[in-house]
Amino acid sequence: MLRYSLRRLLSAIPTLLVVITLSFALLHAAPGGPFDSEKVLPPQIKQNIEHAYHLDEPLPEQYLRYLGQVLQGDFGPSYQYRDTTVNDLIAQGLPVDVTIGGWALLLSLLIGLPIGIFAALRQNTALDYGPMAAAMLGISLPSFIVAPVMILIFAVHLHWLPAGDWGGGSPSHLVMPVLALAAPYTAYIARLMRGSMVETLSSPYIRTARAKGLPLRTVIWAHAFKPAMMPLVSFLGPASVGIISGSIVIETIFSLPGIGRYFVDGALNRDYTVVLGITILYGIAIIVANLIADLVYALLDPRIRYQ
Repeated sequence: MLRYSLRRLLSAIPTLLVVITLSFALLHAAPGGPFDSEKVLPPQIKQNIEHAYHLDEPLPEQYLRYLGQVLQGDFGPSYQYRDTTVNDLIAQGLPVDVTIGGWALLLSLLIGLPIGIFAALRQNTALDYGPMAAAMLGISLPSFIVAPVMILIFAVHLHWLPAGDWGGGSPSHLVMPVLALAAPYTAYIARLMRGSMVETLSSPYIRTARAKGLPLRTVIWAHAFKPAMMPLVSFLGPASVGIISGSIVIETIFSLPGIGRYFVDGALNRDYTVVLGITILYGIAIIVANLIADLVYALLDPRIRYQ
């Protein structure tokens, strides 16, 4: 398994190189630049600034220079945030996203898995249709509607929770962002688990286990749970990265200093290094998450072996 993991990581290097190359080319092809503004700078001052950041060099030289920095773990300076590097911005914003996304992912699993199993065991009854209808509603309602409604109810009318801000990560400031971020993922997990469990329970080996007189709880947890988790693991690979990297909508509504806001601001202001740094970080996270999902397959299904 170790050799397989190393081989997968090495094979991901060309993928990352393509991501970096395409992102670099598209950003520099977009009109405008990081130092364009409504107030036109004198040509000499603009030339000096671009020279300080090596933006006056040909694009191939800029690209090779940036690759060399990335290989050293340096994503370069930010063009918009004075005296701040991209590494500093990621170090500031990533803990916020990891905290909120981690709690949201855990909450989604703790709620979605039992609901999915419960609905599967009561297939085609009111106890199946009800939770699945609620799950469909959770998928359909976008977060830019759920989050303001939560603020209106719990912050404005009831005064139970603060309306926004990070607040140093205090529990009262985390409740609403975590719930708003977890709602659609909980619905997806519930529906996926329900469908997978229904299919697993109709398998011949499950019917054999039931025919032998095994208790339903034993059949579910000892025989059906692991196979039913396989489709969910495929979903959780990229989904975990998406939920932990945060949502720009959630960050904007609750005024959270996550990397999602830095990414959007960087794209609007042509802050090339910020956009490239966060893109590379996201790409690495996707590759690692998919690798972990593949390794989990072997734990759930003993027939899978990675040589």
